[in-house]
Amino acid sequence: MKTKFYVYILCSKKDNTIYVGLTKDLSKRITEHNNGLSKYTKTKLPWELLWYCVFFDRRKARSFEKYLKSGSGRAFLYKRLISNPL
Repeated sequence: MKTKFYVYILCSKKDNTIYVGLTKDLSKRITEHNNGLSKYTKTKLPWELLWYCVFFDRRKARSFEKYLKSGSGRAFLYKRLISNPL
């Protein structure tokens, strides 16, 4: 079986901050975020999964994650993947 890579979008229930990430184990990674084990998300607990996509190529997953973190990627994210939580 091929390895799956997940690009995911979380929203902080504390202040509606959006976080984009990449992982091989989505369930485990969300648990880590909500247990304060991630440096960049521990101050904005709890987190809710808004969206995810599965890739079978790590480079494509990483490229899409990087795109979603860019200016035009953020615009795409709000326009096509999630509604603006604010």
